Amino acid sequence: MTFTTTLCRSILLAAATSPLLAQDPAEAPSPANDVPNAPALSWSSSGEIALSGQHALHQLVLTAHRSGSTDKDASGLASYAVAPQGIVRVEAGGLIRVLADGEATITASFEGASLDRRVKVTRAGEVLAVSFPNEVVPIFSRHGCNGGGCHGKAEGQNGFKLSLLGFEPEDDHGYLVQEARGRRIFRAAPKHSLLLLKGSGDLPHQGGSRLERNSDDYKTLVRWIRQGLRYGPENDPSVTGIAVEPRERLTEASATQQLRVVAHFSDGTSKDVTHIAQYEANDEEMATVSKQGLVTMHDRPGSTSVMIRFQEHVDVFRATIPLGAPVDNLPAPANLVDERIFAKLRTLGLPPSPLSDDATFLRRVTIDIAGRLPSLEETDAFLAESDPGKRARRIDTLLESTDYADYFAGKWAAILRNKRTSAHHARGSFAFHSWIRDALHQNIPYNAFVREFVSASGEVGENPPVIWYRTVKDSKEQLQDVAQIFLGIRLQCAQCHHHPYEKWSQDDYYGFQAFFSKVGRKPGAQPGEEIIFNRVGSASAQNPRSGRSLKPKPLGEKELELSSHNDPRDSLADWMTNEKNPFFARMLVNRYWKHFFGRGLVDPEDDMRVTNPPTHPALLDGLALSFVESGYDLKELVRTICNSKVYQLSAVPNEHNVEDRQNYSRFYPRRLPAEILLDGINAVTNSRETFKGQPQGVRAVQLPDDQFTKESYFLSVFGRPDMNSACECERADDVNLAQALHLVNSTNIRNKLAGNEGRAAMLLKNKDASDEVRISELYRRALSRPAGPDELSIGAEYLRRKRVAPDPATLSEEEKKKPKPPEQREREAYEDLIWALLNTKEFLFNH
Repeated sequence: MTFTTTLCRSILLAAATSPLLAQDPAEAPSPANDVPNAPALSWSSSGEIALSGQHALHQLVLTAHRSGSTDKDASGLASYAVAPQGIVRVEAGGLIRVLADGEATITASFEGASLDRRVKVTRAGEVLAVSFPNEVVPIFSRHGCNGGGCHGKAEGQNGFKLSLLGFEPEDDHGYLVQEARGRRIFRAAPKHSLLLLKGSGDLPHQGGSRLERNSDDYKTLVRWIRQGLRYGPENDPSVTGIAVEPRERLTEASATQQLRVVAHFSDGTSKDVTHIAQYEANDEEMATVSKQGLVTMHDRPGSTSVMIRFQEHVDVFRATIPLGAPVDNLPAPANLVDERIFAKLRTLGLPPSPLSDDATFLRRVTIDIAGRLPSLEETDAFLAESDPGKRARRIDTLLESTDYADYFAGKWAAILRNKRTSAHHARGSFAFHSWIRDALHQNIPYNAFVREFVSASGEVGENPPVIWYRTVKDSKEQLQDVAQIFLGIRLQCAQCHHHPYEKWSQDDYYGFQAFFSKVGRKPGAQPGEEIIFNRVGSASAQNPRSGRSLKPKPLGEKELELSSHNDPRDSLADWMTNEKNPFFARMLVNRYWKHFFGRGLVDPEDDMRVTNPPTHPALLDGLALSFVESGYDLKELVRTICNSKVYQLSAVPNEHNVEDRQNYSRFYPRRLPAEILLDGINAVTNSRETFKGQPQGVRAVQLPDDQFTKESYFLSVFGRPDMNSACECERADDVNLAQALHLVNSTNIRNKLAGNEGRAAMLLKNKDASDEVRISELYRRALSRPAGPDELSIGAEYLRRKRVAPDPATLSEEEKKKPKPPEQREREAYEDLIWALLNTKEFLFNH
């Protein structure tokens, strides 16, 4: 098989999917109407609508259901009638406005079907008190005024500051009402307030016009000023959560979906906040969303989501857009991976590519598990074998090899920041790498591995994981790394304010920091080394904003009561590795999925939050449960993933999945990591790399720490990480000009090609073999497959032409004086062939 142009285009694509969408119980369709072929209609919620106050609003969400078809949002397409008239008005799009006290029936009509909804209005003549935190602050968020690029910056903007995303409404009230002697507000004439004049664009404003005059948001601000700038009515309830309707939808390309957002309050009441919530599409190439909560799907099949924020609370709407092509002849599922992915592909109508051939599978799985190319002997033996169980056996063989431990030890060493910042640190970084490698080779359960790492004490000679505490000295960095690496939670934002995309508060952040508050250190026996120990005393961390001292607190749980002699890190390890922990197993499963498929079920793989939902929730949960039930067996997890038919699909797209970036309908090619690429070039050219302080013949994937990235131009330019971050995103996987120039014309590559013990020289010595045999050997070494007929013909013809003495008229004077002997010309011809193979996409990418 050769790389086609189509496959080359596919290397830039990634994948994600979404689960089958269950219907919300509130959306049970109405009984069929009498009109033939009329759809069944349903509301997103049931019961009588209760509206109170002159400015109360309610968003209707109407769905049309037809058998054999996707549901259709009819909110903006239906006609609405109100009886009796004069109680409420329903605007186009389904927004209800109050007119007078009373009760009425709203009838929605759509394509011959109709559906009623009762509504009751009270206090229609009253202008209710405006709540600053519940009604004013959300307006600032909705229009971007308190965003990080505007007045929500730490230093504010042009002398005016708001808290980021309105997380501190009491501060915002002070900024508006009291700061600058109240010049931003004109109580006597609210519409002449600087706040409104700039916001509406009537006065120059760097942020442009944000508020339309006479809009609902504008009018709310006017009322608030007229009412005396109060923070809120007496006994004003606080928001405890929000919910979006509908939560999920299977829809068509280019369709629309109106959302409704309901806020739940501490006094048990609820309120429609659709018109003041904030919306953000996760992938605008798939869908966009208006300020009114109207989602517009684009024409790309797959799954997407929209984040909804109201105050510090967030929720997510998810949509799946099918392609609608027939999905036939799927391979028999090997395990739950195939069951979940294939079920989704059927729902999407997205036919997958066929299974990869044996040569492609062997190369792919050897790279992904062992971090190297298959040897010539492995390739020939595997391709010659006809037993259908040979792929599963090859996976087992690779997992039991030391190459697996070597490769994944390098991966974990980078994640755990195994750095050498001075010559004295080499003993520690080498020992830490060996500890990781041994744990992987022995298949130590992952929960035991993490427990030993997190609670490490002592000195490097007896407990190598303490090296992490040498690199990551600050307790804030420690908590952030541990949360991100092992739980998939990025807590950095919560250090200064409530997390903008999650539920985590500053108290959550500093309660987690308290687990590391007793880490003590003293000089070790060797220069530059330390002994890590648990200091006696209470474990706590202070929230700098509130001044509150917080005890160790697992995320989402209560503070712990620990004695002064307890090491809080032991309690942290207990909580993290508990089989009921909602984050631990899912994070590891997601990280390994990313390793084998190029993206996580949640992507980025270490950013697992409610506003970044998994593409396949059931698959992620199923793999996590299986991982726990296996005793946290990493090799078994790899075995499950690699034995799946999904992992073994071809990377060559079909007419339907060419643009698929998120549904796992094919394998997504990715550039070889720096270490594997360097080792692969050495294997093909039969050369060796020399690394300072390492034995001759050590492969790049076996290097223990960051120092070798600094010392190797190749590893640096091809993106081996510097290990400054816990994020795997530090590893660069792009393709750039510096890389191309290095492969095409660097002294390093030329020396590998022209070495006297190199591959070209060895092939030249094999006089008994034909040109075709030697060319085929090169293809099997570099691409793990035999050369095709055309490739053999082209290669052989090139060798024959190079053997012929060149026309003297084409030679320079220097070349005429020192003509190349035939053997040198032939050797250079083989060097050229090897060079050409090393520069193909088929070699440079794992496909």
